[in-house]
Amino acid sequence: MTALTLAAPAGRRGSGRRVLAQAQFANSVGDGAYLVASAFYFAKVVGLPPAQIGIGLTAGWAVGMVAGVPLGHLADRRGPRGVAVALAVATAVAVASFALVRSFVPFLLVTCLYGIAQTGLSAARQALLAGLVPPAERTAARAMLQATLNGGLAAGAGLGGIALWLDTPAAYTALFALDAAGFLVAAALLLRLPALRPAGGASPSGRLTVLRDRPYALVTLINAVLLFYMPLLSVIVPLWIAGRTSAPSWVVAALLLVNTGSVLAFQVRVARRVRTLREASASVRRAGLMMLAACAVFALSAYGWPYLLLGAALLVWGEMLLAAGAWEISFGLAPDDRQGQYQGFFGTGTAVARMLGPVALTTLVLGGGTLGWLALGAMFAAAGAAMTPAVRWARRSASRSAERA
Repeated sequence: MTALTLAAPAGRRGSGRRVLAQAQFANSVGDGAYLVASAFYFAKVVGLPPAQIGIGLTAGWAVGMVAGVPLGHLADRRGPRGVAVALAVATAVAVASFALVRSFVPFLLVTCLYGIAQTGLSAARQALLAGLVPPAERTAARAMLQATLNGGLAAGAGLGGIALWLDTPAAYTALFALDAAGFLVAAALLLRLPALRPAGGASPSGRLTVLRDRPYALVTLINAVLLFYMPLLSVIVPLWIAGRTSAPSWVVAALLLVNTGSVLAFQVRVARRVRTLREASASVRRAGLMMLAACAVFALSAYGWPYLLLGAALLVWGEMLLAAGAWEISFGLAPDDRQGQYQGFFGTGTAVARMLGPVALTTLVLGGGTLGWLALGAMFAAAGAAMTPAVRWARRSASRSAERA
């Protein structure tokens, strides 16, 4: 089977990374505004009750999770650039449609389109990255994109704060227009990238093979468990602060600033240390231990709010270690001619964490208190430790498959 073109000239590779970063920034500014203000819009302007908002958003990510692998496979077969451009446009249409919904059923349909387009776009972008950047440089390139993403989200969050302050339908509508425009700009930028040659061949065995790759499924599951850190700063810690501490409300903003600022400053440096699957496994193992330490410190915050800042610093360090290791693992264990479907499958961990994390961690931490925090930290540490044998199994399985091919 013919793989995607991987060895572009050095100048083109550098240009490709810049274009990917520009596209990432273009849509992440709008996304940051959307994340900050969308829930208020759906509740205040559309008039949806919280339960319906939760159901709609959960359904959207659930459908997107299912669609990620087929859309990634489509990127492999038809070429990742064209698929990424089409999905960026589809995301823009979905975001613009949010400004038109006034009842639950249209809201549900649009959230499903949004979830499908977003998860598929993520898989296609990863396949683009794999095709434009040599294997040894992919993790560092992915770290640069992540730092760009965080910078855009931070800028967009500031714009979202302005809309919340104005609190008018026109202000919220302007945010959706901004987000939609960002994805259209991203689509235009992605068109500037070279059209990578799609994977050739039509053998049935090459279709959605990731669904039969049990070692890769295990690695993806372990990563999904570790990704449950995602709702901690946005949902769990603010609720913990409100109910269990005497910390001032502005501490929530300070914690988010620690997180985004650290990723911007240090993510690329952390990723440069991860160049092999062995180093990636060690990075994930350290991430689990760092998250255990963060949870233990958060549990102490009832005795003083400065513990919250220390916990946030430990958590973001664990987040960066996890990201660097997971990127290397997800690319390194995937066949080059099936990066789209493999990245789509690996990306389902994010959707799972977004869907189940808030409910599960609210029950565990807010219901369990200090013991809940420690149990959560132990879960992170155990998952981090499990990644090393899981990656070894996946490497052995890939080697046997290559020998039989």
